[in-house]
Amino acid sequence: MRDQNATSNNCSISDFKHTVYPIAYLFMFSVGLVCNLISLFFFISSSLRRKVSLSPVNILMLNLLLSDLMMVCSLPFRAAYYLMNSHWAFGDVTCRIMSYVFYINMYGSVYLLAVLSMVRFVAIVKPFAYVRWQTSRRAWTICIVIWLIVALMSIPLLRAGTSVESGRTKCLELNPSQLSTIIVLNRGTLFVGFVMPFAVISVCYIFAAFYLLKLKKTRQNQRSQFNHKKSCSLVIIVLLIFLACFMPYHIVRTLFLEAEMHVENYGYGESCNYIESLRKAAVITHVLASGNSCLDPLLFFFVGENFIKFWRQHTPRRQSCIIEQNVKVLEKISRDIEGRFSPI
Repeated sequence: MRDQNATSNNCSISDFKHTVYPIAYLFMFSVGLVCNLISLFFFISSSLRRKVSLSPVNILMLNLLLSDLMMVCSLPFRAAYYLMNSHWAFGDVTCRIMSYVFYINMYGSVYLLAVLSMVRFVAIVKPFAYVRWQTSRRAWTICIVIWLIVALMSIPLLRAGTSVESGRTKCLELNPSQLSTIIVLNRGTLFVGFVMPFAVISVCYIFAAFYLLKLKKTRQNQRSQFNHKKSCSLVIIVLLIFLACFMPYHIVRTLFLEAEMHVENYGYGESCNYIESLRKAAVITHVLASGNSCLDPLLFFFVGENFIKFWRQHTPRRQSCIIEQNVKVLEKISRDIEGRFSPI
């Protein structure tokens, strides 16, 4: 039972959510849509121009881009909900799809990044086995399996539809009556959807780092060293995305749900400090988790083949000084990357 002496305002962070969410979602929509569409354009155009079938890594990247575009396109609906003072005007079915899309994108990205890291790890340690393994059919099979697993795991979220409260249609809100079920699902998802993939990526990074250090001491071939450093670079970038986007969200979500269950059973107590802090942290980490759709295009830049070269060939020569300077900077970065790394 709730404490009858609970604080009168229920420790609400309504103003905080109505400020942070719309700004963050609209910003990520603008940046993510542009970056992902540009990446997708150059990705497809480059493949068509070279008239070659997609490599396994390119297939993984294509699926990652499509996942991010799906997530980015859902953000204006979320922003509109908070701009309309937590009133959902898009129907019950759309409300159910919003949560479904968020988790499909997040865990689809988690597994795709994990597989991408494993593929690169194999390319470092067992290059001949990697050449034999890399077929488009296997890559597409892996992607389809990932989509099926994530889609099935996220089905319970389709139950979270709209509800009417104080004359407003609510969506994207935590339902206190379902807290027990949500906490159980969160514990399973935490392990399967984050801990396991993160452990795989960490192991890949650690073993790749040791292997590269050993290789650096025994082989002086510059090209060989460049080949392996790009592989290690990809694992590091993926690891950083996990640490910045996914780890804070899963940690805070677990603490937040346990705290909400405590509030549901025992009330708010004498102070709102702890629960308000957790609720604000949940908002911020949710934004960070959504932001992975804006960071993933960076992977395409570092992993995609001949990205800068293709950009140069399709950019008009009569361009502004600012664009020319930016291209020169990108070329310098590309030369540095190609000087130390090599394509897949």
